[in-house]
Amino acid sequence: MKLVACPDCHAQYDVTTVAAERFTCRCGTTLENRALTAVDARIQRCASCGANVLESAASCDYCGAAVVREPGHLSLICPECFARNADAARFCTACGVAFRPEPVPAEGPALACPACESPMKSSHVADVALCECPQCHGLWVPGARLDELVRRATEARRAGAVPPAPRVHGGNPNSRPLRYRKCPECAAFMLRQNFRRSSGVVIDVCHQHGTWLDADEIEEIAGFILSGGQTSAALEDEHKNAEALAAAARLRCASEATMQRAIFGSSTTPRRTSLLGLLIDLLTS
Repeated sequence: MKLVACPDCHAQYDVTTVAAERFTCRCGTTLENRALTAVDARIQRCASCGANVLESAASCDYCGAAVVREPGHLSLICPECFARNADAARFCTACGVAFRPEPVPAEGPALACPACESPMKSSHVADVALCECPQCHGLWVPGARLDELVRRATEARRAGAVPPAPRVHGGNPNSRPLRYRKCPECAAFMLRQNFRRSSGVVIDVCHQHGTWLDADEIEEIAGFILSGGQTSAALEDEHKNAEALAAAARLRCASEATMQRAIFGSSTTPRRTSLLGLLIDLLTS
């Protein structure tokens, strides 16, 4: 993978298959698509979780991931410090920056607003480059910038010493009209997610391209966090129980499939699971 980072907003772009010599960042800066000159830097961070690692460590003490040092496996160049990294690295092992590449912005007409279909304009909110609809004031947050936007918006609210305002729409997402919106980049319907499962702020997510926030939703999220908002214990327990039940069901299905393969071999013919059905299969096989 070949990455290029914007020196102004620090957005990262995957230019592995991009032939153009230059392109425009979402913040408006013109970027050169040129080969980076790699440097051999000392490994200080885990490529998997970003934690500090000892210079001679073979694996990360925090997450257990192996520390890759063989030069032949270090093909990814950090677009910020130019250190060599493994191609599958999530963090730079030298400077610690997270690798969060996004597709190069498409040339042509401005993206259409997912809510009102008006052309969106490039903008900045809390120093994060994004697209804003001038009509309905919704925000399209490209790539994986939502966490950074939420962090900076929350810090700005905290620094302003302004008490968090109550959420405009209330805490029950079911009270709002249900509407699935399309991603402005791929036109696929986005997933509706209740931010942190109990905030009452429902955001629209395209895992490939970004996140849509209606007007004031970033302020509502910041207010939820500053007011001590956390996922409720009941919802967290329910979520964990559902995950445990799903894992147990997958394990049970895998065990049954293994048992049937042991009895009947690798035949793809559907097998009956009742005792009578098993006897019929034995007699007819």
